[in-house]
Amino acid sequence: MESTAPGKLIFEKSVKGRTAYGLPPLDVPQTEVESLFSPSLLRKEPPGLPEVSEQDMVRHYVKLSQKNFSIDSGFYPLGSCTMKYNPKINDEMARLPGMSALHPLQPVETAQGALHLLYALEELLKEILGVDRVSFQPVAGAQGEMVGLMMIRAYLQSKGENRHRVLIPDSAHGTNPASAMLAGFEVEEIKSNSQGLIDLDDLKKHLDRDCAALMLTNPNTLGLFEKEILKVSEAVHQVGGLMYMDGANLNALLGVARPGDMGFDVVHSNLHKTFSTPHGGGGPGAGAIGVKAVLAPFLPRPTVEKKGKAVFLDDDRPQSIGRVSTFFGNFGNLVRAYVYIRSNGDEGLANVSKMAILNANYVRKKLDKTYKVAQDRPSMHEVVFTAKKFKSKEIHARDICKRLMDYGFHPPTVYFPLIVEEALMVEPTETESKETLDSFCDAMISIAKEIEKDPNLLLNAPFTTPVGRLDETEAVKKLNVRWKKE
Repeated sequence: MESTAPGKLIFEKSVKGRTAYGLPPLDVPQTEVESLFSPSLLRKEPPGLPEVSEQDMVRHYVKLSQKNFSIDSGFYPLGSCTMKYNPKINDEMARLPGMSALHPLQPVETAQGALHLLYALEELLKEILGVDRVSFQPVAGAQGEMVGLMMIRAYLQSKGENRHRVLIPDSAHGTNPASAMLAGFEVEEIKSNSQGLIDLDDLKKHLDRDCAALMLTNPNTLGLFEKEILKVSEAVHQVGGLMYMDGANLNALLGVARPGDMGFDVVHSNLHKTFSTPHGGGGPGAGAIGVKAVLAPFLPRPTVEKKGKAVFLDDDRPQSIGRVSTFFGNFGNLVRAYVYIRSNGDEGLANVSKMAILNANYVRKKLDKTYKVAQDRPSMHEVVFTAKKFKSKEIHARDICKRLMDYGFHPPTVYFPLIVEEALMVEPTETESKETLDSFCDAMISIAKEIEKDPNLLLNAPFTTPVGRLDETEAVKKLNVRWKKE
């Protein structure tokens, strides 16, 4: 790993005896630490902490933060992840003492405000998703998938059915087959047709009384709406199977179409994506799960219920699959989602989807002559290009992404979906301006010209980031991200 960043590490700035903060005088009798702890718990030597001034420490952390790329610092077109702007009022509301200082074990009588918020959020999501009940316990989209499949299994077993197969299209997110396997199902792949949609004829070949469910993302990972979704749902239901929707791309449907109306029985929503909590770095998430009435008895317990003006937690649910989280999900994310939905309102949410779709199609049209689009159809909130025409110059999708960082943009998703060779998946979202989209497209076009003139430039990029081009194989096999004193 070669660092291009100037300056010393904070350990190299350490000067013995220099401090950043002085503790106030003791207001209790001084006691030796050896009298408070067993010798086995005490260090033999002081920890190797840097000794620096407050100013050095502040500069250190500010510089570290500036090396991070985030949605607050630049355009983040990470396909399939909806890295949209997070209005700061969401954070302000989540930080209110009545929200952030709650203890999950305090009596429900003292947490009525929080419970009312959860109840109200469930009512809003029921309307948005077209379902009858919602649980907020799953703390990530993948966990929501797992919970949904566990509920499907419990429902089928309650009917005395032992169906063991889940059908998943070849364009699906990788978490879908993983979740199905973990939930105890076998997985069968359904082919996409020449239009990039689920092949209805291939689906019907796999439908029988062993089929537990079809897991489907709509719009799918090619950014295309499954226009035959009603026929797909009808075919699955005819053999007694259930419809599961991966709600990762729900941003394209808000206020426009509802999964429940398409025939889905279960849908998870990544609240941290669709409802604006940034999730770069892996969390925290919120994978709310919504279900039709037949599956409601199997929801994780407790559920949030209302009687009169009081809201309470209901643990008396004999058919529940049980708890799936220690408490009630990532509450801060739920507050942000509630504020986001209420701030936008019905019309605002519909505009979110329409603008996301418009932006995706704007990018598609501006780049289609330079980077061939995978499917020449209107895009739904994300667009997938293929960079395979550059392979003759030994340039791959990853090289384009490395060079894009030099232009100040976060790379799009690459090599996904798997059915597109040299895939570049771009999701601009609704929160980016035309000027930003133009700058991004101009950068992509400039990179294509660089490939024609000097492909080696891309093979050595990036040049402006703190860490240059890595040997990716060695970086994976010899992960070294921790400083050690020589």
